Amino acid sequence: QVQLVESGGGSVQPGESLTLSCAASHLSLDYYAIGWFRQAPGKAREGVACISGAESRTFVADSVKDRFAISRDNAKNTVYLQMNSLKPEDTAVYYCAATQIDHTCDYITWWPSDFDSWGQGTQVTVSS
Repeated sequence: QVQLVESGGGSVQPGESLTLSCAASHLSLDYYAIGWFRQAPGKAREGVACISGAESRTFVADSVKDRFAISRDNAKNTVYLQMNSLKPEDTAVYYCAATQIDHTCDYITWWPSDFDSWGQGTQVTVSS
């Protein structure tokens, strides 16, 4: 079965950067769209970035567009979320998720229900 494992979270100060990793097992990134979501305490899970399978097209939510980037390394079967200029409001648990419906990344909004498999999440805390 598909397995996703996030890593790279931690505590940083405002303005610093972090790169999150999503290591995938039992799937090929060429055939799955991978999304990154985050969930802050008391808030709904929010999609922040998505990368398609076949063409590796990348999409980033407007709320983080100038600061976050998504990429992947097929050789390592890993998807990354590069986060720059972090702000306290970026504090959340970050999850990666997978779906075989490749055009999911083209949706205007990414809903958690659009994805079938999830990792356990990694905590990102931005605080001075």
